[in-house]
Amino acid sequence: MATYKQPCIHCGEMIERDSRFCAKCGSRSPFGYQCPTCLKPIERGNVLCSGCGRPLTVICPYCGGRTFAGGDKCGACGKSLMIRCENKRCGEVQFFENAKCTACGKTIKNAKKQIEEYKKGGN
Repeated sequence: MATYKQPCIHCGEMIERDSRFCAKCGSRSPFGYQCPTCLKPIERGNVLCSGCGRPLTVICPYCGGRTFAGGDKCGACGKSLMIRCENKRCGEVQFFENAKCTACGKTIKNAKKQIEEYKKGGN
């Protein structure tokens, strides 16, 4: 059976069209951007998500610069904008501003603590 590949929008690696992650750069959105809150497709340059109305630019918790909320990393400093869901059964990676996990729905309480630990680690 023939499979068709498509380039990752972040690094250009050719990957399977049904992939949820890019194996080369680790992106969670290899073919397009998604709103970190409602997961609706969004585009770079949009001011608000058309699904939930959230602003699509945020202040990076590491460098304080403005960055696009649809990416996994800050556009200015390159640090990850993602944290882990605290639910031990879930553990999915989430956007640092999310109040609830988009996979299991559990409230995320320690986002700031996770960011502080990341800062101390120097990553």
